[in-house]
Amino acid sequence: MLERLDNKYVIGAAVLRRAAAELAKHFDILEIDGRRTFTYETCYFDDADRQSYFNHHQGRRRRAKVRIRKYLEAGLCFVEVKLKDKRGATIKKRLPYDPIKFGVLDETALGYVHGAYFDQYRQDFPYELSRVVDMRYVRMTLVAKEGGERMTIDSQLRFFAPGLSHAVRDDRFILETKSANGNGIADRILRTLHQHPTKHCSKYCTAIAILNQGMKHNKFLPALRKLGSIPAQQLELAASPIEREFAA
Repeated sequence: MLERLDNKYVIGAAVLRRAAAELAKHFDILEIDGRRTFTYETCYFDDADRQSYFNHHQGRRRRAKVRIRKYLEAGLCFVEVKLKDKRGATIKKRLPYDPIKFGVLDETALGYVHGAYFDQYRQDFPYELSRVVDMRYVRMTLVAKEGGERMTIDSQLRFFAPGLSHAVRDDRFILETKSANGNGIADRILRTLHQHPTKHCSKYCTAIAILNQGMKHNKFLPALRKLGSIPAQQLELAASPIEREFAA
């Protein structure tokens, strides 16, 4: 599902437990070698003026997020470029990458980023990239028993920048539904619990706003208020509380 319509929700543990029984009727949990939760490490790239951040803040349709994502348990790593098409759907391009190069975009990676941007928008990539923020979190992925819908549940988010660290409260979860039309089974289940998509809930933009308190962040306030945060160094990664709600 590299081309899809996404909705993001920020919800608490109690609501997630209420949703679990209904979700379990329609989804299976991705399981690899007996594991159901997986640790992701991601570093994001932007320029000195944070053009990617502000393009998102201003809601520009022609925009890009560039990152290197590492899947710790699987030992996999990818350079990823997220773009938007004319209808607002997410287009994700990714290139397999040597995990040793995590944090650095070499010439091949930069060429891939520029090519993906040009293919989508027919314009050259507009700014120089440097590493600006890292994050770490645990993800569970649900896959619809019928159809191509997916849903991810992210927890224990930790944000890092030089000299700075921050953590999202452990009772807060970011859910992302991924479907062809943006109104899938998971979205309907969440609506029955009076949950609605949280606008402008980009993990990258949230991290930048939290770690740079003076930066303009009006558009991201709903997500920031729902998430909350505490110093990252005080917390340890733990298992997701939703996992026990699903039968093996």
